[in-house]
Amino acid sequence: MSEPAPLKLIALDADDLAVISAHVQDARVQACDIVWRQNEKRLVIGMNRLDWEPTLSGGTCSRRLVAALRFDRVLACKSRNIDLQAPEASLELLGIEFHASDPPGGCALLMFGEGAALRLDVECLECELTDLGTDELGTAP
Repeated sequence: MSEPAPLKLIALDADDLAVISAHVQDARVQACDIVWRQNEKRLVIGMNRLDWEPTLSGGTCSRRLVAALRFDRVLACKSRNIDLQAPEASLELLGIEFHASDPPGGCALLMFGEGAALRLDVECLECELTDLGTDELGTAP
């Protein structure tokens, strides 16, 4: 069985973001892998996302992939219950929503386990998810 091609998705509206949200559900994120580049109006998050493609293709287990999630045109980034002083703290990404206000702007809400969240105020929605390869173990527990 051949390896599926790396995923590369772009979201420019709430429907697109819902697709990306489905692909990053249950992703593991470390606080140190959340990078806010205020001067560039960009937020980048490194993660290990769960990929079910192998099981949908007849395999017996899913795998974890290293991926990057990027938001551009970010005006502000606010966090709740994320301790940036604990860079090794592990977070579980539950999903992402977009709430429009003053179109095309609005806010993207990244919800993590245990009440942690990131709120991104954006000029317009511009998000990209890109797979970078398998993690060290290659499979998911």
